[in-house]
Amino acid sequence: MDNCLVLTGVVCRQPDRNESPAGIPHLYFVLEHKSMQLEAGYNRASYLRIHVVVAGELSRQSHNLMQGSVVRVQGFLNRHQTRSGQAKLVLHAQQIEILS
Repeated sequence: MDNCLVLTGVVCRQPDRNESPAGIPHLYFVLEHKSMQLEAGYNRASYLRIHVVVAGELSRQSHNLMQGSVVRVQGFLNRHQTRSGQAKLVLHAQQIEILS
């Protein structure tokens, strides 16, 4: 089944880094996307913020990522549950291109 998303946006918070109990490095950040999209022949403003998870070697390669960086992220969507039980949609990055 397909599950692929590509978003370009700005890292709007300083990324957090940590390591899983299994020793896998992780990077977490929030991506803010703003654009105009064509829908049914009309322009529509699109705005969203989404949490991004980067794991493994890609998190090491993204060591210079910081707040204000403009990036293109490709990955898949997954549901995460917070400690309080709230469900949220998260983008798991498989490719990150730093644009500026």
